[in-house]
Amino acid sequence: MAATADPLEPFYFEHEEQQRICGKPVSPITDGFDANYPSVVDRFFTRFYYIRANAAYQVLYHSNRICLICLAPTHPALAQGIASLSFDVGNVDRSQNVVKGKAKKGGMILQADSTLALLTTETGQIYKIPSCIRGKLVEVNAALVAEPKLLEQLPEGAGYFAILLPKIENCDLIRESLLTQEQYEEHLKATQEQNTEQLKTSTEQKEEHLKTNEEMLIT
Repeated sequence: MAATADPLEPFYFEHEEQQRICGKPVSPITDGFDANYPSVVDRFFTRFYYIRANAAYQVLYHSNRICLICLAPTHPALAQGIASLSFDVGNVDRSQNVVKGKAKKGGMILQADSTLALLTTETGQIYKIPSCIRGKLVEVNAALVAEPKLLEQLPEGAGYFAILLPKIENCDLIRESLLTQEQYEEHLKATQEQNTEQLKTSTEQKEEHLKTNEEMLIT
């Protein structure tokens, strides 16, 4: 009795010879993979920074004027652990912001020092997240309210608090008011040197105090 034909046989995988175009072999797409390919931020944004109360915030500035407001990598909240985030800043809930049309009409107008959100760390510290620039609030990242830990997990730029759109005539002043990447790195270096010097001075003072106490006990 003849075997019954397999109805799935036409769908089985069959190895094919390397594709050719105009007689030339086409390389697999994986051959073009570059582990060092620039990130989305590197390709499309310019990094700026805003310092408030010894905490740094990052402003990712796109060529179309769109600005993403984020935590800088050195923000102390990241080391303390993120517990919660709220866009209800007391007198207004930023998450209720509504814009319409291409011109984004109706969006809240924020100043650089306007509180954008309230962030609470696992140590109980509360940070008032500033808007960092003067502009119109386009949208907030509501996903962070439900999952605040995303701020610690997402790649650079993805964990933004909000999108702001400054006026064209204010853009030059805004960029001048922020720290560039180079200036930010210089600020970090200066702060580290200052902290090291303060620690050295404090240690020397403690040693001098102990020495004085020992001399008093001997006499």
